[in-house]
Amino acid sequence: MATLYDQVSSNNRKTFFLIFFFLMFVILLGWLFSYVFDNVFILYISVAISIVMSFASYYNSHKIILSMTGAKLVSKQNNKELYRIIENLAITAGMKTPQIYIINETQPNAFATGRDEEHAVIAVTKGLLEKLNKRELEGVLAHELAHIKNKDILVGSVVVVLVGIVVLLSDTFSRSLLYGRSRDNDKNPILLIIAILSMVLAPIAATIIKLAISRKQEFRADGTGALLTRDPDGLISALIKISSDKTPLTRANSAMAHLYISSPLKEKNSLNKLFMTHPPIEDRIKALKGI
Repeated sequence: MATLYDQVSSNNRKTFFLIFFFLMFVILLGWLFSYVFDNVFILYISVAISIVMSFASYYNSHKIILSMTGAKLVSKQNNKELYRIIENLAITAGMKTPQIYIINETQPNAFATGRDEEHAVIAVTKGLLEKLNKRELEGVLAHELAHIKNKDILVGSVVVVLVGIVVLLSDTFSRSLLYGRSRDNDKNPILLIIAILSMVLAPIAATIIKLAISRKQEFRADGTGALLTRDPDGLISALIKISSDKTPLTRANSAMAHLYISSPLKEKNSLNKLFMTHPPIEDRIKALKGI
């Protein structure tokens, strides 16, 4: 059976794999389009972007994510009850108390981000604080602390930035192909087809990687969080409330949906179910009841 140390090592490997894959993919995409447009400067730009954004995703992904959500730092004096709950749970887990942010949203939800325990952040919405009781809130916060302990947050945060850059570059190159002209469009139709396929498949590939990483992490964080509070029923009740709440998240973003304890995207059509970032709530509850 895999231990916590095995999980941490696995997440470290995943992070470096993602950064390496991102570097290679962006450079390859840059080379492809520099050849199609007969402009080597595109390749230089791609290399620069891949290197800069890889470092940025590792060191500053949490700042980018917090900026995307509009989260605000809360001090111990501003919300003593919330701070005390997280502080007590962190002591129980043998962790440093993470920074705490509040998102001005009425949907009940929460996420953790950062590259390690020293730079960890837990963000909760106002809706979570208003709609959950103390027992349920402890379950959610323990779940997020579990993500920090397992180093899930590093993988998840890096994915947000890198996936966003891949999508942005694909969109930029697609517009260039539609409105630009090059000497190779006529000479190399196969290369042009490959370039077009790359633009279409890049966001899909990035999404698949994100899904493969996030689903198993949620089960592990549920289990670890429930053991931390010794109250799986509290987390079960919280998951039921959060998943059944229909309030939209105004800054909902598919690139970072996997970070939240429950997906903030409330659409229920079959396509969205296919690309769900989280396991079904029913499966998570069943697993928690088995603890």
